[in-house]
Amino acid sequence: MQVFADIVKMQSHISSLKSEGKKIGFAPTMGALHLGHISLIQQIQDRNMVSVCSIFVNPTQFNQQSDLDKYPRVLREDLTLLEQHDCDIVFIPTVDAVYPQDLDTRVEIDREGLDMTMEGHFRPGHFDGMLQVVNRLINIVLPEAIFMGQKDYQQFALVQHMGHKLHPGLDVVMCPIIREGSGLAMSSRNRRLTEEWRERAPMLSQTLKEAKSRIEIDPVQEIQDRAFAKMRSAGFKPEYFEIADGVTLKTVEDAADHEIIVACLAAWAGEIRLIDNMILKDSTL
Repeated sequence: MQVFADIVKMQSHISSLKSEGKKIGFAPTMGALHLGHISLIQQIQDRNMVSVCSIFVNPTQFNQQSDLDKYPRVLREDLTLLEQHDCDIVFIPTVDAVYPQDLDTRVEIDREGLDMTMEGHFRPGHFDGMLQVVNRLINIVLPEAIFMGQKDYQQFALVQHMGHKLHPGLDVVMCPIIREGSGLAMSSRNRRLTEEWRERAPMLSQTLKEAKSRIEIDPVQEIQDRAFAKMRSAGFKPEYFEIADGVTLKTVEDAADHEIIVACLAAWAGEIRLIDNMILKDSTL
């Protein structure tokens, strides 16, 4: 495993690998890695691609400075985990390297409403920063494919859309959610849960499973209302439970009218904000 902080040195190394006919698979992360992140590396390896993982806590996608400050930074642990799983290249740039003062890194594209619901409503500006950093990292690494976790479904949808607009030929791959034995979706934020909330948190995935079992039986609004009531009764403070088209992210009214349907939720478990989702219907399979 080779670790780079310098962009030019990493690009030189990647260029030499490409000259040998090798393809680059890229997994952007903010560190505090867990087995969900490692699954991205494994998917890259399964495609016989060179695995590149970036670790960069992106300041432009945090709404509050306090949230940025609290984000776990455990670089030594991260590097050990990546080495144990045979990651090829780790990129750990500085903020100045990612956002040089003489370069406008903002992303100006028509997002076709993908950023207006769910996370976009509750975290205004978040997707501006997310697209900004992912686009910048793509331009640095120049991968043939980028691998994103399903847990951030709306983020995946926006990166896929940006890929079509700005990076034709780039394969944007969605990797399944990796869950703990309890069903809780793996997240860097889980390490901040109290013991009490860790016991309660699996209820979120159970709520999604119930929605999946009822999506072609009950009215969508009724499913959403039950989900909100269940989360509140367990002490969560839900922000949204949205049943949306899996491509456009527009609200579903009649499940029969959509090929792909996803349920996405966000809820506060005490002071920790958790998100999760589940594909409820996929007629394309």
